[in-house]
Amino acid sequence: MTLKLSPYRNEPFTDFSLPENRQAYQDSLARMRATIGRTYPLLIGGRRIETDEKLASVNPARKDEVIGFTAKATREHAELALETGWKAWEDWRTWDMDARARILVKAAALLRRRKHDFSAMLTLEAGKNWAEADADTAEAIDFFEYYARQSLKYAGAGETYDAPGEENRLHHIPLGVGVSISPWNFPLAIFAGMLAAPIVVGNCVIAKPAEDTGIIAAMIVDLLHEAGLPEGVLSYLPGLGEEVGDYLVKHSRTRFVTFTGSRQVGLMIHENAAKTAPGQKWIKRVVLEMGGKDALIVDETADLDEAATAAVASAFGFAGQKCSAMSRLIVVDSVYDEVLRRFVEKTKALSVGSGEDNANVTPLVNDESFEKVTRYMEYGKEEGKLLAGGTTDGSVGHFAQPTIFADVLPGARVAQDEIFGPVVAVIRARDFDDALRIANNTEYGLTGGVFTNKRDRIEKARRDFQVGNLYVNRKITGALVGVQPFGGFNMSGTDSKAGGPNYLEYFLQLKTVAERF
Repeated sequence: MTLKLSPYRNEPFTDFSLPENRQAYQDSLARMRATIGRTYPLLIGGRRIETDEKLASVNPARKDEVIGFTAKATREHAELALETGWKAWEDWRTWDMDARARILVKAAALLRRRKHDFSAMLTLEAGKNWAEADADTAEAIDFFEYYARQSLKYAGAGETYDAPGEENRLHHIPLGVGVSISPWNFPLAIFAGMLAAPIVVGNCVIAKPAEDTGIIAAMIVDLLHEAGLPEGVLSYLPGLGEEVGDYLVKHSRTRFVTFTGSRQVGLMIHENAAKTAPGQKWIKRVVLEMGGKDALIVDETADLDEAATAAVASAFGFAGQKCSAMSRLIVVDSVYDEVLRRFVEKTKALSVGSGEDNANVTPLVNDESFEKVTRYMEYGKEEGKLLAGGTTDGSVGHFAQPTIFADVLPGARVAQDEIFGPVVAVIRARDFDDALRIANNTEYGLTGGVFTNKRDRIEKARRDFQVGNLYVNRKITGALVGVQPFGGFNMSGTDSKAGGPNYLEYFLQLKTVAERF
């Protein structure tokens, strides 16, 4: 019987202005704090496997506090996960599409009931404030609900025409077993989406979460199994990327790789996956999302206060640790000084602190990010005029002040390199055309935005702004599943458009069957 679902709608965000919601979140923080110190084992084929070596998950707001530990997988575990996955696939690929979709719908329902607990763990493990964590959890729910619905269109035969005396059918069939390598910045939503898409159309997945956020990943893996996912379809394999991740990418039995993370690692995965290993009998399918150097353009016709507000939200939400975050503000000459004044004023009003205290700007995820942001702040002091921030404090947590450098040249390091922190280069443009040229002067092409009230300029940006996600007269972060399919081109990735109507096709192949009667 075909699954009938209500029309898709995005999960609403929590209104934390209501006292009962604030109390509920604080209760969840207390519950999650009670779990601190636990160890989360590997999960392969229903077996929970302890290891001698562990990976510590550290609270980025209190770097001396370990939230918990995950087991550290080895290459032997990766080999076992591949073997287990291919065995499970023989049955999983035969399931009806609607039966697999029901598991995602159940997972969404379970996550919705416990959303504050999952969000609270994001606050502890990733440092997110309440709204950022809540949005991350809501997006995970959206991925489950959206991909469940999208999968149903692949259950039947594709569009073909019959020849006289023949039946011709086009079938979508799953690829097999692949590996998902996910990031730490959206460790619930992106992790969940990267699993849900290939699994719902009949593939098996080995999940290697980011080393910094393995606990929230373990929680969502357990939730999927609670929702009815059969053993072996999903393996949980925390470990080092250069060990298990690299091993799986290169392995002859890995059918596909999906990755979200840095340009450097993404290009290495692309190169390694392209090489044919002994015994390999397919071309590996690779889906990459690799970041950006995102720009917001403001011209003289824009609402300058709205533009400055959007710039602050785009730049400093989750301390700029989003691939979609604005790191370049490009303003036409005639309103440059006024936009800059408003941008600086609004930035200086932001609070810096922990996610538990619900600060506006929360900590950087780890020592490596802290050191990189500190280094680029020093570059910025050489390449521009410091108007806000410019300092970091690692005494308790990985904190960085929201930082603005003005009068930066388009080719400067802080205007070209992805920093992944709360650092913005403000660039003066002669006019709108010059601003668009500057915005496109990057190897990336993920998100961008334009504030203007001139229709011809909006249309020009629609045509010529080289980004996968363009936003007009609004902030450039916060893409919603099914509403703004997300992904970029150039060095930002394969433009696979997660949360879009064609994303599941990356995990399917086509088979034509013709029978003459």
